[in-house]
Amino acid sequence: MPIVTEKEMFICLIWMFVLLCSSIAGENSIRDVDIFPSSPEIERGSTLKLFCVLGKRYTPHRNASQIIWKLNRELIAQENYNIVNETVSSVTIHNFTYSKAHVKCFTKYLGNEQLLVHTEVKSGFPPDIPRNISCIYYFDVELTCTWSSGRETNLKTNYTLYRKMMTEGRVTLLNTMGSCQSKTESCSFNYPDTPYSSSFCFQVKAENVLGEALSDCVPIPLEKIEKFQPPEILSVKKITGIKQLLTLTWKMPEKIIPAQDVTCQVHYKNLYSNSSEFVTVSLNSAERTGSCNLTGLWDSTEYSVAIRCISDVSIFWSEWSSVKTASTEEKAPLEKVDLWRVIESSHSDGSRSVHLMWKPLNSFPPPGRILGYKIQYFPENNVALKITNNSTDNKISLLLNEEAYIISITAYNSAGNSPEAILRIPSTDEKTFQMIEAVRTFTTNEEVVVAWITSKPEVTEYVVEWYQELETDPFGRSWQYISNSTSWKTSKKNFKPFICYNISVYPLYGNKVAAPYSIQTYVQEKKPSEGPVADTGIPGKNEVIIKWKEISKDKRNGFISNYTIFYKPEDGKELNETVNSDVLQYRLKSLQANTQYTVYIMASNEAGGTSGEPKTFKTLKFNKEDIIFIALPIGLSMFFLLGLWITCILKKQAFKKVCWPDIPNPAGSIAVEWPLHVSVNNSFWKGVTSEAKTMDFEDLSVLEHPFSEENNEKSLLMNSENCVSKCTDINTKGVIIGEKKILYEEENEVPKCFSPSMSYIITDQDIRSQMHLALIPAKAIQPREMLGDDVCESQQTSIKNEENYNEEVLKLEDFSENAVFNPYLKNSVKTREFLISENLPEHRNNEPNSQSAVSPPLQNNVAGQSYVTLDMFRLATAH
Repeated sequence: MPIVTEKEMFICLIWMFVLLCSSIAGENSIRDVDIFPSSPEIERGSTLKLFCVLGKRYTPHRNASQIIWKLNRELIAQENYNIVNETVSSVTIHNFTYSKAHVKCFTKYLGNEQLLVHTEVKSGFPPDIPRNISCIYYFDVELTCTWSSGRETNLKTNYTLYRKMMTEGRVTLLNTMGSCQSKTESCSFNYPDTPYSSSFCFQVKAENVLGEALSDCVPIPLEKIEKFQPPEILSVKKITGIKQLLTLTWKMPEKIIPAQDVTCQVHYKNLYSNSSEFVTVSLNSAERTGSCNLTGLWDSTEYSVAIRCISDVSIFWSEWSSVKTASTEEKAPLEKVDLWRVIESSHSDGSRSVHLMWKPLNSFPPPGRILGYKIQYFPENNVALKITNNSTDNKISLLLNEEAYIISITAYNSAGNSPEAILRIPSTDEKTFQMIEAVRTFTTNEEVVVAWITSKPEVTEYVVEWYQELETDPFGRSWQYISNSTSWKTSKKNFKPFICYNISVYPLYGNKVAAPYSIQTYVQEKKPSEGPVADTGIPGKNEVIIKWKEISKDKRNGFISNYTIFYKPEDGKELNETVNSDVLQYRLKSLQANTQYTVYIMASNEAGGTSGEPKTFKTLKFNKEDIIFIALPIGLSMFFLLGLWITCILKKQAFKKVCWPDIPNPAGSIAVEWPLHVSVNNSFWKGVTSEAKTMDFEDLSVLEHPFSEENNEKSLLMNSENCVSKCTDINTKGVIIGEKKILYEEENEVPKCFSPSMSYIITDQDIRSQMHLALIPAKAIQPREMLGDDVCESQQTSIKNEENYNEEVLKLEDFSENAVFNPYLKNSVKTREFLISENLPEHRNNEPNSQSAVSPPLQNNVAGQSYVTLDMFRLATAH
């Protein structure tokens, strides 16, 4: 437990008395809630005691027993509480070590904590005795003293500086010359409260709520602490004709303690070497200006000069004066300029532009200020044509003809000229040979290295030239001469990252320049800034040609190593193809027909790849070959049909004769006459001459011939030349039955004759049973050929038995409308022949026969019989 001092006990008793009196005072004597002491500042590590007083408003409902205390946010233990009375509660905090903390008074009512009042408590330390008092005196301007306050008090501390006069080595306390107050560790007396004296002493007092501390009075003579303003440099100049020398002149400030000698220090620095030198110059109290000569300097060199001064009895130098610069006497440059050239291609008239450029002289020590450059050039074979130009710049362009030229450049200043730098420009037809076999470059962390291999070891001097690939200005190139080495190193700072550089190595032999060897390089790469844009063109069925352009050089950021084509069908898997960097188009094969694809291209270098914008295309459903395969047969078919149609038009009659020949009309035959009464009265003719002019073929039968096949053949062979058929033309009209046309006689005429070789008979009983024979192939039914005698005999027999056969004549009454017509019957004309005997009296005398010959009935399944064809009937119109 910390020991409570008598002083602290006394303070606590006083506070308790005050609080006790306050608690019994009127209700307006204090606030509703108050805390004492308010914002206390105590010594760190001591005991803190606070009181919380409730006002009238709280006493009816609450009392001091309900008060709780918190330090910041932590609850203080109950054993540190003390209930003074119903309205006053106190808390004691031992060993308070917080630099700053909040103590809060709460009341607990109905289970809730309510903040009543709080206060901020600071802890610190009493001030230490100020030490290390020092002062600076600016004559008739200001007197400033500083000190060290010691340990930080952490409390508000005030300082007082006393200036006292000493008498015979002792401080006279009653003779205080002045004081100043400050809250920091310095304080100043300003003019006119700055009298000069060598008998002052200075004392500092520090005080805060915890106490005060007073330092000793330290004697400080003002002349020892004098610091005056810096001197002013009047001039720094060279003396004409004297090299390596500068003269400096300056002026001292006005406000200086009188009768004090002064020492000055001159600082001069070579601006090229950054080396510094000091020169000390002394002045007596009567001198107000000073001067000195700076010797041993470099020729044609610029120097900076500054000066400061100090009183001989003081300890403080003045500040440095402002800097002045000057150059020493110049001399002629000792080195030649670093010269290079760029030769353009010849113009149409044979002339060419030659761009000369050179670097500023960098000799050490420098030659001084260069006034200009003298350029002289002449044809190699004619020195008399020398031309001289002057330039203040470090570049010039010349227009030369096709001859070889010698060019020299000298730099000059006020002291003279530099040695000549000579360069030979070859003629336009001069052939240079390649001495360098290979060049390679590589980079390290900080350097770029260029190395080469030469085929001429005796060549020892080279020029390395480099410039950005997109640089169009010939003067934008850099170069460096290399001697006795086949490699060159330079800092990466000479190259920009992500930029392509052209690097060339030129061998030098004598005054000639051999052919260069050039390469390209990047000192650092990154992926391209943009990707190539795909052009799909016109797609095919299963393939498409993808084209793209090279990325612009300023966006490649490295050497393009390859291109990758990514393509993906709609709702399909993405595929890719990779090609070399020199390929700018690619044919994608094995694509799906009639499918939409998305394609994009990625350009890649060593640092990565960048893709271009995706494009879509759709393959065709058919390609050219498919269209040709489809169109060719159609076209050929159309041409064939067109040719066939034209042929049919042109050969219509010939085709008609071949395919649809005229069928002989039995009614027009001269061999037999059609019986008129039969044609008129028979029901068959009545049926076919009805108003509809149609007939049913279901009632039509082919009658079987009674004769045998052998007898028919013999008769045909014997009398084939004796019978002739003659028929007259009869106008006919077509009867439409289904889709077939049947010819019938329009007039009510009776056929005059039938062919003797074609016997026709119509029987009522056989018409239906024999109808199928009209529809069988011609091979089964063949025409009946008859001899002349047989014809005559058959005619006679038919005449005699006409009445007997009338009852057996076929009567066709009801033809079926749906009968099937055999096309054979129409096209079988070639198998039918009408043979008429030449010996017939009817033909000899051209007399028609009045009666028709009716052949015997046909027999089933007997070859060689006569047959009936539907289109051979001539139908008479019934009246």
